[in-house]
Amino acid sequence: MKTTQSVLTLVADHTAEAEIRNIAEQARECLDDQGGNCEAIDWLSEDTACDIPFEQLDQSAAEKSLEKAGLLGQLDFCLQPAAQRRKKLFLADMDSTIITVECIDELADFAGLKEEVSKITEDAMNGKIEFNDAFRERVAMLKGLHREVLQRVFEERVSLTPGAQTLVQTMRHNGTYTALVSGGFTFFTGLVREWVGFHMDMSNELLFDGDQLTGIAAEPILNSTAKLNTLLRLKAETGLADAETLAIGDGANDIPMIEAAGLGVAFHAKAKAAAAADANIRFGDLRTLLYYQGYRAEEFIGP
Repeated sequence: MKTTQSVLTLVADHTAEAEIRNIAEQARECLDDQGGNCEAIDWLSEDTACDIPFEQLDQSAAEKSLEKAGLLGQLDFCLQPAAQRRKKLFLADMDSTIITVECIDELADFAGLKEEVSKITEDAMNGKIEFNDAFRERVAMLKGLHREVLQRVFEERVSLTPGAQTLVQTMRHNGTYTALVSGGFTFFTGLVREWVGFHMDMSNELLFDGDQLTGIAAEPILNSTAKLNTLLRLKAETGLADAETLAIGDGANDIPMIEAAGLGVAFHAKAKAAAAADANIRFGDLRTLLYYQGYRAEEFIGP
């Protein structure tokens, strides 16, 4: 039995599952034409996700060949070394990644300033403005909101991204240390950590005067550098290699940790984050990240 060194994972757009079999066969032929000497297609989930193991090729050339053949535009894919696919350290952004909303925008809605704050959030996520400045400006606009508004936002506005619990619980069951790292607020990350099942959370602390927000957050701000440093610290503490780490996010604030991880993934992301990532999830939910690691559907744990 030959040793495989690389793997292409394909995950179907849930609205077009039937087409993945034809695409997978064409992708296998394309890799073979490049000298990939592919093994048989390995279905991780019937008509939804598969692995195509192949011998070592230049991965950039392989991807260009697949793109030229028009095979990668209709589904999610990950092209990576076969070794150490199941990661042992996982860092995830929260807003618009693990949950579907931006909490700061929802808080601003209660202050009648959602449109203004959302515009700043969008610019920061696209890397158009510096995160720390944008963060302080938005927090200042929340001044005077009552403490109970945070609970209302969590109860009325926050929803988990489909697959979030399955992703984290499956990885934890298989020995992965999981961390929720957010440029958002501790009130929300603490609740989401418990809800989803992360080992730890890190984020920014809003300051109160009595029961009202002061418009100031505790310093230092948890920004892109802090996310990166958390990844590096946890990797050192656990004694893991770079290849054993995984990070996912959607905005410019996530780019340093995405670039530093063994596998950095952008989730329905802004253009700069998408370009920085090793792989993207453009169509699917967070269970796609399990398929990228070679998990089979019958191994999934959780809802």
